[in-house]
Amino acid sequence: MLQYGDLVCIVSVRGKRKLHRVLERENWHTQHGVIDMTEIVKTEYGSEVKSSLGVPFRVERPQLHDLIMGIKRQTQIMYPKDMGIICMKLGVGNGRTILEAGSGSGGFTIALSWFSGHGHVHSYEAREEFHTLAKRNVEWAGVGQNVTFHVRDIENGFGLNDPQILNGKKADALFLDVRTPWDYLEHALEALVPGAPIAFLLPCIDQVSKLLLALEKLPFESTEVLEVLVRPWKAIPERLRPADRMCAHTCFLVFTKHQERSEDWDKNLTLGTRERKQQAAREKRLGSYEDSDAHDMDDMNTFE
Repeated sequence: MLQYGDLVCIVSVRGKRKLHRVLERENWHTQHGVIDMTEIVKTEYGSEVKSSLGVPFRVERPQLHDLIMGIKRQTQIMYPKDMGIICMKLGVGNGRTILEAGSGSGGFTIALSWFSGHGHVHSYEAREEFHTLAKRNVEWAGVGQNVTFHVRDIENGFGLNDPQILNGKKADALFLDVRTPWDYLEHALEALVPGAPIAFLLPCIDQVSKLLLALEKLPFESTEVLEVLVRPWKAIPERLRPADRMCAHTCFLVFTKHQERSEDWDKNLTLGTRERKQQAAREKRLGSYEDSDAHDMDDMNTFE
């Protein structure tokens, strides 16, 4: 039986879904009549209630998709199609400690909390107004018992040795949704256990290129770049075909992992022709980075 204070999804006969908090003496007014909250608390999920005009509505338990798409937002939120693969790649689940930067409007924080179970999520946000909004949205969604929010600029690190944050315990995975993620890679290495996966979300391809170049300089491996496209089909058996619209590009996703390599590993690694060419190009780039750094150091010594 439903109770006052529950968040429900009310579905019309046309399939329109609306999230609503069941509050005493706060009936819901629609163009098809008034829905009495006392009738809703008498029913079960999946049952129907009728408005004052006799129009039926279905009462359903909100799904994760409903919660994420129904939050109030001040930032561009991620779409569920991207959240799913990120959670899979990061291994979000029981017993895992996940870092998220930044919190934004809290949409992905809701998903992380939902999937983490007995794990824990640390969500970082530099801006106070977004921090407040994310906390409010997570609480509204009825999750967040396994989330700790931090008003913190990760330029100062993830608080590994701060007793109020990580308290010396390194995290198992990191999701980084910031404008210049390459500026925080050293901090990421400090806060993560060896082999930890990292996911980045970037809107522009030039940001992806700059991130890939930065990842080459540090102990990261298994790097991949993805975008997730979802094309729905019209579910009509005799006229089965793609829908007229689709949710295409929303962002670029970059995945990598923190991994140190030994000399024995490199010695026993067999590369194909294409891989050898890619490795040679990579070493040439790394050499150019070192030459550039040495040149900058010479300029500084000359200035001194």
